[in-house]
Amino acid sequence: MKVAATAIPGLLLLEPAVHEDARGFFFESFNQKRFDDATGLSVRFPQDNHSYSSRHVLRGLHYQLRRPQGKLVRVIAGEVFDVAVDLRRSSPTFGKYFSKVLSAANKKQLWIPEGFAHGFLVLSEGAEVLYKATDYYAPEDERCLIWNDPAIGIDWPKDGEPILSAKDQSGLAFSEAEVFA
Repeated sequence: MKVAATAIPGLLLLEPAVHEDARGFFFESFNQKRFDDATGLSVRFPQDNHSYSSRHVLRGLHYQLRRPQGKLVRVIAGEVFDVAVDLRRSSPTFGKYFSKVLSAANKKQLWIPEGFAHGFLVLSEGAEVLYKATDYYAPEDERCLIWNDPAIGIDWPKDGEPILSAKDQSGLAFSEAEVFA
């Protein structure tokens, strides 16, 4: 597994070792020991999530404030524009975002530590996203940052208006959002 640091401290891009031949491919999508050794982290993932979304669906930008979740995100079908926003007030990159196209074809994974809002826009006809979370979903603790806040300035690659849930339509502006210490 290759691990690449990003411009935002703690946010990592992972590329598994893929073994391909005429029959297809094989790779370990997750191996706790290799993850820990490669990243220098020691995290536990008590919950796995799987979502399917059609083209133009934008999910996010979600986070849990008092029970924060680190997430290991990958795409098993289709392609998404994946985004993480640093909400750690003590971070030198507070309010900055990182984006990457994750797809079934490139097999890349994004490690998003606690303290970030996360979301994605589906670029293909449909996409299945899997992510491991470091804590359980706590709906009473979930917060939502508005996807198009000019203070963050995410350059979403959209061709038309995104399809949003009611919750995502009512996300807060960065200036009004509760953030991490």
